[in-house]
Amino acid sequence: MSENEIEQLLKDTGVIMDGHFLLTSGLHSSRFMQCSQLLQYPEQTEKICRRLAEPYRDQNIDVVIGPAMGGVILAYETARALGARALYAEPAEGKMVLKRGFKIKPGETVFVVEDAVTTGGSVRKVLDLLEAIGVTASGVAVMVDRSAGRVDFGLPTHSLLQVEIESFSPEDCPLCREAIPLQKPKS
Repeated sequence: MSENEIEQLLKDTGVIMDGHFLLTSGLHSSRFMQCSQLLQYPEQTEKICRRLAEPYRDQNIDVVIGPAMGGVILAYETARALGARALYAEPAEGKMVLKRGFKIKPGETVFVVEDAVTTGGSVRKVLDLLEAIGVTASGVAVMVDRSAGRVDFGLPTHSLLQVEIESFSPEDCPLCREAIPLQKPKS
């Protein structure tokens, strides 16, 4: 799939939305990527995850991990494409942790997947978790990079779609000044 085909698939499945949105980061935006909309279509999700897996096919990946919630299904499908284990990290007290008996063994080859990044906060927390348990990630794969390539994790990072979507602090938001109702798409 080309980047144009991926973008069209995301539009067709309701991922790309226009309006006035409150982002997880606290910023406001006129466009939102509700990536979970894709996940209701297993065949399309499988195609996307096979593309996420491509750069890692020859790296003998043992574990694919994603942050809950957005990375759970993506980690599972991407791990399936690679014949690896799938884990997800959950938020707890401002950081990501492994629960439910999940473990990563020293020496296992791990990479991180995420549905979308704006500031990269959730991915960074997963990378911090891995570092805390003595594991270095081999890279990051992202379905949608809202930073248009500006987020740097210090690792090889692959995104299927890079978009430049302007975001605003609430104080500087032109959509607020126009009194366009603010939507909280993740609520």
